[in-house]
Amino acid sequence: MPARILIVSDAWEPQVNGVVRTLRTITGELRAMGHTVEVVGPDRFRTMACPTYPDIRLSLFPRRRLGKIIEGFAPDALHIATEGPLGLAARAWALKRGCAFTTAFHTRFPEYVQARTGLPPRFLYAWLRRFHNAGQGMMVATPSLSDELEGRGFRRVLPWSRGVDLDLFRPDPREDWSGPRPVFAYVGRVAVEKNIRAFLDLDLPGSKVVVGGGPQLASLQRDYPGVTFTGARHGPPLAQAYAGADVFVFPSVTDTFGLVLLESLACGTPVAAYDVTGPKDVLALADAPVGAVSADLREAALAALTADRAACRAHAERFGWRACAETFLGHLVPLGGH
Repeated sequence: MPARILIVSDAWEPQVNGVVRTLRTITGELRAMGHTVEVVGPDRFRTMACPTYPDIRLSLFPRRRLGKIIEGFAPDALHIATEGPLGLAARAWALKRGCAFTTAFHTRFPEYVQARTGLPPRFLYAWLRRFHNAGQGMMVATPSLSDELEGRGFRRVLPWSRGVDLDLFRPDPREDWSGPRPVFAYVGRVAVEKNIRAFLDLDLPGSKVVVGGGPQLASLQRDYPGVTFTGARHGPPLAQAYAGADVFVFPSVTDTFGLVLLESLACGTPVAAYDVTGPKDVLALADAPVGAVSADLREAALAALTADRAACRAHAERFGWRACAETFLGHLVPLGGH
């Protein structure tokens, strides 16, 4: 039966990140399935720039206006995607009225804050636990992250994997990078929490490429003049960037999944990463080697050179967005309330 689904998210267009891509894509899938879906993001409110990250806008005092939007839409189900000002306002609205809702753990904010301020993560984890445990279920992308969060006291943890656009991300055409082979590439947001310097400091043969924009771009360009920086890419040029690399190096140790892993594999490019949540989950499901994970990122990058590119594509084909949307739908709960 068609449902009216309201998603509240502090991460929404025009932001470019994994949360936005996930929500935008499953929204399209759910609408194609006959459901009415609306996403409420910061674009509907007065905002201010997030400290240390001006590309992200934070909604200012959204509670009253958000309440009117929720009541006007009259959803059958409410999903709170993020823990920012909008997420807090939606949670407060639901709790005040005795309404049920689901949440998702998309981002390791405690580790992001630690990377910028040095604040120990345990304080923010205590706050996040309180935020999410008020709902009827928290969706999490990988088994290892589920285990970790349950160990931290999070309750009602629900599995919700991710997908990839297999029509856009393909092995051909490929970018003809001008540097010597092999080409090791990082693709994604260029920010301190992505740990990109760990990749750029590696002693590797061939050349290195960084594809993406973000607040750390200028400093990395200054400090690594021998690296090719392309800035942000979207659509076919982004897919060609992945496909033209010999290895995609993913140095982050804070991501909860890493959609870029699937995008790279769909383009036939193997993945090298640390042995952490996200990469180890995605690569462990493969029937044949599609990359390598290790505590030594250089070791992983060199090992990934031997992976079969056809196996990479075949593994990515197991991750469809329709299945992702169906899982999301199955986890939603009736709004109820009084």
